[in-house]
Amino acid sequence: MAEDDRARWDRTFREGGHADIGPPDWLAELDAELPRAGRALDVASGAGRLALFWAARGLETHAVDISLEGLRRARDGASRAGLELKTHVLDLEWQTLPEGPYAAISCFHYLQRDLFPKLATLLAPGGVLACEIATVRNLERNPKPSRRFLLEPNELLRLCAPLEIVCYREGWQADRCAARVLARRPFPA
Repeated sequence: MAEDDRARWDRTFREGGHADIGPPDWLAELDAELPRAGRALDVASGAGRLALFWAARGLETHAVDISLEGLRRARDGASRAGLELKTHVLDLEWQTLPEGPYAAISCFHYLQRDLFPKLATLLAPGGVLACEIATVRNLERNPKPSRRFLLEPNELLRLCAPLEIVCYREGWQADRCAARVLARRPFPA
């Protein structure tokens, strides 16, 4: 199945799908909560819009994706912007993420529930996890993604435990129903 996923995503990126767009506005609104130094990890990076966001903030950024073509687009975007970006072609269902700690981790539009405990442990104390993933309500207006890739109501809050929730919103944003979270790993007491 992983090779099928890799081939499908490579084809999508080669055909111009998931055009290069900037980072989500809601992250810009949380600027004061986001790091400007340290390391960042963008999980399921695709063409790298979040990876480029972290790199532009001054973080040493690692982009992870199953698609070599998506990561090529991310590297090209970094080169055009004069940014450094380290890319890793990984199938997250059976390969491990690069070791932390990270000041920031992003995971947008990718749901692998068993990955969340690992993401929490990869964060440095005070590090943030930014996620945006569609919920089952998305099926009311959109046939994709299928239910297995969608969050149940408030599920993202549960997946982010034991992190501290900085900001959480769940609902319709334009044509997609999604959950968004910014969570922080607490400093030791």
